[in-house]
Order: sequence, then structure tokens, then C-alpha cells
Amino acid sequence: MRNPDFLHLGRKNMQDHGALLALVLLVVYNLLFTPSFLSLQTLNVNLTQITTIVIVGVGMTLVIATGGIDLSVGALMAIAGTLAPLIYLNVPGPMGMAASFVVPLLITAGCGCFNAWLVTSFRIQPIVATLVLFIAGRGVAQVMTNGNLLPFDSQGFSLLGKGYVLGIPLQVVLMVAIVGAASWALRRTLFGSYVVAIGSNERAAWLTGIPSARIIFWVYAICGALAGLAGMITVSINSASDANQNGLGMELDAIAAAAVGGTFLTGGRARIFGTLLGAMIIQLMRYTLLAHGVPDAAAMVFKALIILIAVGVQRK
Repeated sequence: MRNPDFLHLGRKNMQDHGALLALVLLVVYNLLFTPSFLSLQTLNVNLTQITTIVIVGVGMTLVIATGGIDLSVGALMAIAGTLAPLIYLNVPGPMGMAASFVVPLLITAGCGCFNAWLVTSFRIQPIVATLVLFIAGRGVAQVMTNGNLLPFDSQGFSLLGKGYVLGIPLQVVLMVAIVGAASWALRRTLFGSYVVAIGSNERAAWLTGIPSARIIFWVYAICGALAGLAGMITVSINSASDANQNGLGMELDAIAAAAVGGTFLTGGRARIFGTLLGAMIIQLMRYTLLAHGVPDAAAMVFKALIILIAVGVQRK
């Protein structure tokens, strides 16, 4: 007869350490069977792909921890990635450079506040509320560029995606800083405690005096701003703005990274470092499949299986 305590302990260990174990197994497999896995080019490609998933995933993790979801992050990446070059090209001098960094982040943070307003004021389910910008946001970005590719190779702006700090890519430095700050905030601040409390039981949190609506506004605003930052990094890497492709499918990658990393999709638990591990697993799995001749379309199937496994492990 199975011991319930043993099963509970096993499930808890899987929730806490399953992502790390899966990542180690993937790395070991590639070390043994994938040629040139340790090359600098391979490392650079994987880091470039992981960075934007993690940055968006951190914001998504905060939203999910409150019991919500944000389907609009991919569209917000497209909006920020379109606004940045348009502002830079039309506003001359240092003012244009500064505005091209700041204004897109403010706009996407405001879009996040719009999502939060629908959720808190009208009690619309988050998946429905964020579907509005999921559909309309990319359309707005496409209208701004008439659906055309916008070349943009500014030396100053390109530092965001191609610059280095002490030999480390700037985008990786930003990713580590964001992961560290978010992890610290969740563990050490009242804001973090409130986020988890709202996700566990919003009604009970409100009754204990937690300003639920204000916290939700902040969470969605942060998620929107981080999506905007990821969109600008993508434009900087590609030296072009493509409203049709920038952030396409990113909402699914961010949700998958959070789920695989141990964040409960029902809210009440957030694992920022786990989201980093989840993003690494998703990217490394995709790289492994491509390196062994498996079509990229098949990677979507494996990604779905990983999400199913993660949800199964989370099941109480």
C-alpha cells in the first residue's frame, strides 16, 4: 500500500526541484550526443533566445501569482518594438534617443494598467480581459508601420541587444538584474507577500486590508513594461522592427516557462528562479530537437507535453 506521506513528499520534491533536474538531464544529453554544444556560437544563440522569454516570463509569473494571466505580452512587444524606432527616427538629438527608450516602456506599462482596470473594475476574467490587447495590440503596431518591415540600425539603440558589459551581453545583464530584483521583492517585501496572498484567496486578502486592486494594477503594469523591454531588445538584435513577428507566440512561451518552473497556474505561488529554469528548458529542448533534425513544428508538440507534465505535477 502506498504511503500518502511518501507520495506527498515526492510530489513536493518534483514541484521544487523537477525543473532543475530536467535541465541537468538536457545538458548532459547534449554534452554526450550533440556536436559543438559547448561552442561560443551555440551559447550565444541560446542566450539570445532565452533572454526575452525570461524577461517576459518574470512579469507573467507575477501576474499568474495573483491568479491572473496576460495574453497581451506578445502584442505589447510588437507595440514597443514599433514605437522605439519611430520615435528615434522622428525626434532628433539626445531627446529622441532618450524618448525611444522611455516612451515605449511607459506606453506598454499603461497597456498593462488597462488590462488591470478591466480585471479589477469590471471583474472580467483575466484571460478575456487581456485578449482585447492580444488582438488589437498587434493590429495597432501593424498600422503604425503599414505592416512593413522597418529597418533600424542605430548605434546607440543597438547596444540594448548587442552591447557588452565586462564581456557579458547587456541583455543578459538586464535579465539577471530583473530576475534578482523580482525574486528579492517576492521574498523580502510586503509587495511580494501581497501578490501571493491575492493569488491564494483574493477575497480573504481584501478582508485583511490588502489593497488588492492596487497590487494587481502594479503587477500588470510591470508585466507590460517588461514585455515592452523585451520587444525593444528584439528590435535591437534584428536591426529592424517587424510588427508581424515581434513577440509572436511569446505569451505561450512565458506561460510555459512559469508553469515548468513551478509557479502554480491557479495562483498563490511564484517561482522567479524557476521561471528562468523553465525558459532554459524550453529553449534547450528546442535547440536539441533542431540539432538532431527534428522539425521546429514538432517542438511545439513537445512544448505542449512539457506544460501538461508541469500542470500534472502541480495538481493537488
